[in-house]
Amino acid sequence: MEEVPVREKKLSSMLTVFTILLSTVVVVLLWGASQRVAAIAEEEYESLRIFTDVLGIVESNYTEEVEVKELVYSAIKGMLKSLDPHSSYLTVDDFHEMKIDTKGSFGGIGIEIGMRDSALTVISPIEDTPAFRAGIMAQDRIVKIEEKSTVDMSLGDAVKLMRGKKGTDLTITIMRDSFEKPEPFLLTRAVIKIKSVKSRELGDGFGYVRITQFQEKTTKDVTKALKELGSKKEDFKGLVLDLRNNPGGLLNQAVWVSDIFLDNGIIVSTKGRVSAQDLVYSATQKNTEPEYPIIVIVNGGSASASEIVAGALQDHSRAVVLGTQTFGKGSVQTIIPLPDNSAVRLTTSKYYTPSGASIQAKGIVPDIIVGEVVEDHLKEADLAGHLESEDEGTATKKMKEKAKKSIKKKILINENVSAIGKDGEDVQLKRALDYLKSWYLFREKEAESKELKVG
Repeated sequence: MEEVPVREKKLSSMLTVFTILLSTVVVVLLWGASQRVAAIAEEEYESLRIFTDVLGIVESNYTEEVEVKELVYSAIKGMLKSLDPHSSYLTVDDFHEMKIDTKGSFGGIGIEIGMRDSALTVISPIEDTPAFRAGIMAQDRIVKIEEKSTVDMSLGDAVKLMRGKKGTDLTITIMRDSFEKPEPFLLTRAVIKIKSVKSRELGDGFGYVRITQFQEKTTKDVTKALKELGSKKEDFKGLVLDLRNNPGGLLNQAVWVSDIFLDNGIIVSTKGRVSAQDLVYSATQKNTEPEYPIIVIVNGGSASASEIVAGALQDHSRAVVLGTQTFGKGSVQTIIPLPDNSAVRLTTSKYYTPSGASIQAKGIVPDIIVGEVVEDHLKEADLAGHLESEDEGTATKKMKEKAKKSIKKKILINENVSAIGKDGEDVQLKRALDYLKSWYLFREKEAESKELKVG
């Protein structure tokens, strides 16, 4: 009987901690609303009481002593994880790592990872990194990091284990469909500087710009690359904008990159349950590029922000999209800092292309399909708990009608060839350049035909 006051004191302390944390979560969930406080229904109070009862039972009876704070944080992680694949709780370290990612420089091995069928899976290796040079491939399953099994390991924990100081070694064990058993790969960490924009001349007045992901300086770097290519000179004929295997990044950068090529109209709109999340981003006339032809190359690794750019340029008939169907991530995550320097990554809205179409779990369908669709390639629709697709968003009626007319005029070309030739040739890039050159060829023939008729 003497234990009762002690247990009551512990439970009271636990309830105090939980109440503080719960208050923070409630504030987060109501973030952006018009400061309206809704009464919690009696059944919701009952659910919270059950939660505190279980918390008390675990704290008092579990075989080993546990920290109440850690239990509550674990519960928050589980709560957010149950919503959709992109909502999550970011610990102080996770939040710090995320901010590093947007700046584009960190110590690690150089791979994009995700979860598929509960297995830690390589989405794509980053070019010119230890993982890329070691032969790590997309769809490789990471079964161990050093001696730790990745079963039930979170993405955040996996990232923390793989990152580290330049020059330190890391062994990851990979299972690939062509392997009889998992094989170890010894990698030496390096400073991974993700250069978000790469460019070069393709000859004959054509330029090439590749965006690997959308970071803080991406728009600035794209503008610089176009200037170096001489895109505003009279002899500049066209651009290949490569968004393949671009996993996305910052929404504002996707909007600003799109704005470089558009002088008016909707770029993207977002719509959420809270009215404050209903936003429309439009193009401006400031510093818009000339009306040269553009071909955007995409594939199954093009996701989120890269789909915003491809969808905007496609809907406005500003560019022809070539490649294979994109990943299909059509949701927007808001990062909401918490008082202890951790944060909540919460899906707060869905985004829509200028025509009002949602690409959620569907992706962008290219105008010209070049490349075989890899059947087992990870897509948004493959992720457990993904949000269902929708058809229309907040676009104007005028824009929707314009897009419908544009779609009716489209000639869908399906070449159904490998994206990479036998000699390692980039078939998709070659086709993009061929189509750009053909556009000029047909225009010249059309002009010659008119001259002959006049004569």
